[in-house]
Amino acid sequence: MKYQPMTFANALGATMAIVFVVCRVLVGIFPALSLAIAQSWFHMIPMERMNAGSLSAPAFVLGLVSATISAWLAGYLFATVYNSLAKK
Repeated sequence: MKYQPMTFANALGATMAIVFVVCRVLVGIFPALSLAIAQSWFHMIPMERMNAGSLSAPAFVLGLVSATISAWLAGYLFATVYNSLAKK
């Protein structure tokens, strides 16, 4: 199986953007549950001072763009490395 790096990167970037938006909506609707889940994922680091309702529009856009770009780059790198290793 061979991955097309651009296609894989586009798919991963789009997936990350969708997950980011859905996550933000869920944090807004269920802040206490979101805090509990985040703490469990990050080894119970205290996160009580974080305020889910304080995310500004510029912060949201920055997070969305940076997460999408990071996922795109990771997807492109993964597909390229995978294809390189699959040849051997």
